[in-house]
Amino acid sequence: MSAGRRAWTSPAELRSRLLREWDRGALPASILGGDPLFPLRLRIKGPDSGELPERFDEARAWIAKLSESASSPGYRLEWKEIKHRQLGRNELPVAALFERAEDALAFAGRRREAARLIALADEIGSAFPALHDWCVRRPLVVLEREADWPALLAALAWFKAHPRSGLYARQIDAPGVHSKFVESNRGLLSELLDIVLSPEAVDREAGASAGFARRYGLREKPRYVRFRLLDPALDLGLEVPGGGSTLRVDELGLLAEDFAGLFAARGASGPHQVFITENEINFLAFPDQSGSLIVFGAGYGFAALSRAEWLHGRRIRYWGDLDTHGFAILDQLRASFPETESLLMDRATLLAHRDQWTSEGSPTKADLTRLHPEERELYDDLRYDRLAPSLRLEQERIGFSWVESALAGN
Repeated sequence: MSAGRRAWTSPAELRSRLLREWDRGALPASILGGDPLFPLRLRIKGPDSGELPERFDEARAWIAKLSESASSPGYRLEWKEIKHRQLGRNELPVAALFERAEDALAFAGRRREAARLIALADEIGSAFPALHDWCVRRPLVVLEREADWPALLAALAWFKAHPRSGLYARQIDAPGVHSKFVESNRGLLSELLDIVLSPEAVDREAGASAGFARRYGLREKPRYVRFRLLDPALDLGLEVPGGGSTLRVDELGLLAEDFAGLFAARGASGPHQVFITENEINFLAFPDQSGSLIVFGAGYGFAALSRAEWLHGRRIRYWGDLDTHGFAILDQLRASFPETESLLMDRATLLAHRDQWTSEGSPTKADLTRLHPEERELYDDLRYDRLAPSLRLEQERIGFSWVESALAGN
């Protein structure tokens, strides 16, 4: 078509518009009993009275194509009469009317998908009638997960038969269901379980994904805290089973609840300072410090530490990477422990190690509300690339003498 000429609606465009209705879920939902779409009227753009004389032969060919396309299972054309001084009376199509869903599906080439969708929805609804409305709301998910439905339905049946079982996901004994299946399908399973389980079987205060186990009564994987004593004089207050002596250790990994109960024994000398670092080598090589211990961090996860009330009132110092995510983790840690200080996450350290700068893979630009003013200023420099694009200084690249000097001076 010549430049500047208006495009007229073609059969291909009508098909594209139907496919858009399919892709947004309206057409598949309608065939499952959702909001009715039919009869569906699609407006047709054609020549106006000014174009008709100049493009009369082109218009006749265009009408013939639309009419030929309509003759197969599909649509019925609606016409409008146009009176023209030179050409007289002429009828032009103004809309394509699809009377039935079957006609639209045939024209769009979606009959097979529709048949599969109906069969899947019937299978799901037969097993759990309460899921019918969910199928109407999420018809494309029903189709996308076609191969998984046997295992999904088996999982739903197991949870319904074993409400709040207190078992590990590994112990679910249902066809095609194993711990990896549950883990990789937590989002979808949560949607479905919230519908099919009784209200008392769901702990709605727990998150649907991160808190999946607690939400549906599974046993959670134990959380451990790994730490080292930086002062041999510290007494953990742990007793050797069967004896009265105290167990002395340098490094230990404890269940979160046991870590929370540290220093509860009479006479136990707790630390006045706690360091947290994300790098294992830094954790292992960290210099001795009077009255201190160091915890091996867990990225964004601080649930294991949050139970330890004894940490409040101690000096807590966090050492993370000098990048946007390092500051984001610091910000999150302060949600549980507002008194946390940053260690070696300052401008002087960053600039002194310019030859060790690397690039951060996927920087965050989130607004962090718990940073101190000097930290926020440096974080802004990093997230807005003021010093270098996606700048990162990993904590293990900081010279050890610089670490020792910083600790000696503070």
